[in-house]
Amino acid sequence: MVWSPFDSWLILIAVLSALCCAIPGNFLVLRRLSLLGDAISHAVLPGIALAFIFTQSRSSPIMFVGAVISGLIVALLSRAIHRRARIEEGAALGAMFSIMFAAGLVLIVQGADAVDLDPSCVLYGALELAPLDTIVVAGIEWPRSIFRLAIMLTVNIVTIILCYKELEISSFDPDFATNTGIRTSLLHYLFIALIATTTVAVFELVGSIIVIAMLVAPAATASLLTNRLRVMIALSALVAVMAAIGGYLAAILLPPLFGTVDTNAAGTMASVAGLIFGVTLIATRLMRRRPAPAQ
Repeated sequence: MVWSPFDSWLILIAVLSALCCAIPGNFLVLRRLSLLGDAISHAVLPGIALAFIFTQSRSSPIMFVGAVISGLIVALLSRAIHRRARIEEGAALGAMFSIMFAAGLVLIVQGADAVDLDPSCVLYGALELAPLDTIVVAGIEWPRSIFRLAIMLTVNIVTIILCYKELEISSFDPDFATNTGIRTSLLHYLFIALIATTTVAVFELVGSIIVIAMLVAPAATASLLTNRLRVMIALSALVAVMAAIGGYLAAILLPPLFGTVDTNAAGTMASVAGLIFGVTLIATRLMRRRPAPAQ
């Protein structure tokens, strides 16, 4: 294998994408809203597709607005269905994101002739093409996506730092948070908007597969190892970096072993994230079953 600057850019983009998803994903896991992350990652598709069709641009700020609106619509409607129709919340979310995802696919297929859209990218993105879209900064040619991801990661970190106390209390004890004056509903929808914006920031690069995997798997893995929130966030970031780097290396090294040319990097990243979770789960279970040493 010959390593090139192109591979280095891809690794950096993959790591930034994974971190963007993993850090806010901790609060999805703590709030038992992992399915909501799945729902939003699918539900933003109609907003993205409509932005593509109307602006004929992949970089328009309208894309972010459309994605956030789509995510909020799913969150609002699923909660309304859950409360008024007395349908289990998971079922309401499943129904809503299935409908929104199907609508988004239809819009993409209909608009594919007007805008350069590929429905297959919805699932696994176009990570391998990301370094080709460049911008010159300080005399250096940088992949444009790096700046978008860096800004999104900074927004996520700053938001969590500023709202850390409120997010922590409302995640562990929503009733206590409400009684202490925390506006939990406003905080909930602000968090949903953050997840939706994060999703669209990485969606084109890695598709819905890695978005779903990185929103949940690193945080779920970290939750097996610690009960402290700060440590959990740090561990989830470490797992995300390991999955991104390991997944990309696997995409390069494994195909020749099976007689194929290449495979999709986003898919292998999600697989490595799942593998890390599985190994951690088995290891922690075995450690708990180990008998205590004799006195």
